[in-house]
Amino acid sequence: MSKDVYGQALKDYLQGKFEAPLLIHNNYGEPEEMPVEVFFREPDDLSELEHYALELCDGKILDVGAGTGVHTLMLQDKYYTVALDSSKDACKVMSQRGVKNIVHADLMHYKPDRKFDTMLMLMNGTGILGTLQAFKNFLTYAQNLLNENGRIIVDSSDIEYLYEEGNYPDYYYGQIEYQFEYKQELGEMFKWLYIDQDSLTRIAAEVGWATHIVFEGEEDEYLAVLQPFS
Repeated sequence: MSKDVYGQALKDYLQGKFEAPLLIHNNYGEPEEMPVEVFFREPDDLSELEHYALELCDGKILDVGAGTGVHTLMLQDKYYTVALDSSKDACKVMSQRGVKNIVHADLMHYKPDRKFDTMLMLMNGTGILGTLQAFKNFLTYAQNLLNENGRIIVDSSDIEYLYEEGNYPDYYYGQIEYQFEYKQELGEMFKWLYIDQDSLTRIAAEVGWATHIVFEGEEDEYLAVLQPFS
C-alpha cells in the first residue's frame, strides 16, 4: 500500500515539522509545488466562492473531502456537521484542530446513521470522483445520503485552457491524474475530475438532478447547487 504522503505533510505542518516541498505530479505537465498552508486557511483567507457556499449551507451538513476541516470548523458551531475524508492522517489533523464529528471513509462506501440536508463539496469538490462516469454514479448514490429536499453544493472549474493548441486527450479533458510527493516519497496515483458547467448540468439531469449555477469566478471556476427534480 502506498503511503499517504499528503496526510503526512498535513500532520508535519500542524506539528511545525513540515519539510518543503509537497510536490504534485500530473499527467499534463511538470510537477508543481503545493502550498500546504492553503489547507490551513482561516476565514479571512477563503475565496468569495467559498464564503458564498458556506452561506448557502443549512440543516444537517456533510462536508465531503473535508481535509483539515477548514470549512467544518466554520460550520459546526451553527449546524450539525460531519467531516468526511478518506485520509486517516487528515482525520487525525481535524481532530487535533477541534473538529467534532469526523468520519474516515470513502464517500461511495459511506453509510451514515442519519441523512443530511446539505452535502458540501469544496476545493474543486468534483475532484474526488475522478471520472465523468464516477460523478454520475455518485449523484445516484447521493440520493441515499440526503433528505427529501436535500442538495449538493459543489464547485469545479473548466480547464479546457490547458489544451489551447487543440491537443485533447482521447478521454474527457477534465479527467486528470495526480500523484503527491513528500520527503522523496511518492503517494498513490489518483484521478481528479474538473468538470465544465455544461457537462455537469447534462450529467446531473440524466440522473434526476437540477443544476443551478450560483457563482462564476474570473478563472473559469464556478459554484453549483444540485437538487433533485421536483
